[in-house]
Amino acid sequence: MELAWFEFAIIAVATFRFTHLIVFDQITNFLRKPFQTIREEKTSNGEIFEFVSPRGKGIRRFIGELISCYWCTGIWTAAIFVVLFWFIPTIVWPLYLILGIAGVASFLEAIIKN
Repeated sequence: MELAWFEFAIIAVATFRFTHLIVFDQITNFLRKPFQTIREEKTSNGEIFEFVSPRGKGIRRFIGELISCYWCTGIWTAAIFVVLFWFIPTIVWPLYLILGIAGVASFLEAIIKN
């Protein structure tokens, strides 16, 4: 199967957006909460830092470690997205397109904020 550059770009940005959604976004805190402990520390100048550590043992700890690392989550997301695209492209393409557009929008928002 060939992958056109446009499809590659959409899947790449969709992978970025989905990974960010899983690892960082507030809306998915409820998914991370059973697998992670978050500890906040305040510095002397008032800044608050969050420290994330995995919970439990076995599979629970593995998932906690996986979703604490955007590099790790990104690799698994990319692998799953590519396999799904190879086997069921007509089903997953709309999702990838939505995530890709949202990813580009987040890049633009970051550029505008800075």
